[in-house]
This record gives sequence, C-alpha cells and structure tokens, in this order.
Amino acid sequence: MMDIVDQHDDVYASAGFHPLEDMSQGLDAAALKQWALDDRIVAVGETGLDYFYAQESAESQREHFITHLKIAAEVNKPVIIHSREARDDTLAAIAQHAGSAAGVLHCFTDTWPMAKQAIEEGFYISISGIVTFRNASELRDVVKKIPLDRLMVETDSPYLAPVPHRGKANQPAYVREVAEYIAELRGISLEQLAEATTDNFQRLFFRS
Repeated sequence: MMDIVDQHDDVYASAGFHPLEDMSQGLDAAALKQWALDDRIVAVGETGLDYFYAQESAESQREHFITHLKIAAEVNKPVIIHSREARDDTLAAIAQHAGSAAGVLHCFTDTWPMAKQAIEEGFYISISGIVTFRNASELRDVVKKIPLDRLMVETDSPYLAPVPHRGKANQPAYVREVAEYIAELRGISLEQLAEATTDNFQRLFFRS
C-alpha cells in the first residue's frame, strides 16, 4: 500500500487493525506505533468494535481498540473508527482514551444521540452511500442534523455502492454521487458541501 502511496502527492494512508481481523496472536503495538509515526500515515485505524459479526471477541476487540486510541493520542493523529452494534462501548472508549486525538466515525449508520455525543468529544461523522438506500430513512434524518463543520463523505469502496450503482462494485469516484445526494438532502449546493467537507478533511487529518 505504501508503495502505491509513494507514487502520488495527494494520496495518503492510515495504519491499523480492523476489529474483524484475526488477532488471536495479539496486537503488535510497537509496530503499529512505528507505522503511525510515518509522515505518509495521516491517521490510526480503521479500528473499533464490531459486535454484529464478532460478539464472541468483544473483550479482545475492546483491548485492541483502546490500544489504537492511546497510540493515536501519543502520535497526535486522528483515529478512524468502525462501530457496529457497539454504541455504548465505542462511546465509552472514546471518552476515556481518545484524548486529543479525536477522529471520525466512518461509514456511520447509528443514531443521532451517538453522533451527537461523538461530535461533543471532538469527532467527525462520515457518511457513505448507505444514505442513498431506500431503507435508510433514519440515517437521512441523522445526516440533516450533523453540523456542516463535522460532516464527511466517503464511499467505503469496494462495498456499499450508492444508488444508482447499487449491486455493483463500489469505487472512490462514486463519492460524487454520495455528496450530491447529501447536498440535496440538506438543501445546499454540491459546491457548498464539497467546500465544507474538504475543509473538514484538511482540518482533521492535517491539523490545519
């Protein structure tokens, strides 16, 4: 991945262990911190908790998540968080261990109270193509409430392609369709949304 990043001036990476990875041998915190210190790495993660697919490993997931949060705080880089069916534990870990690291709840599909508490802890909320799905009415209500200076847009490719591409392989280029949908949902122009989310990206990942 870093070989690819090195070929482009405007492509960056994050370093972390996803909660669904096989961590039976434990987490190499020293290696993670070494990667996190690299200038080409702009965030720690994707990390977090997934009780939907792996409730049986909840305890070890929490340990690894906290390790990521602590390393992010040590190196002063944001953390990218995955949270599924783990609202309370995710928020508790953020409140206790994120420190000044802050970060983003990526591919957010949870409730407004969760988003609101994360925002109060200094986090951003990132919305994927799921917001375009017919059954995502509750998420659309959340998206309308997120302050514009705390909103991000993503694709989560190669999964979750937005309408009208649903059922096909997702790709980063489809972020435009997600942004267009969110802009219309919020009653603002695509240009206004693009400017705000770009500013948010720069502010979070480059501390500008």
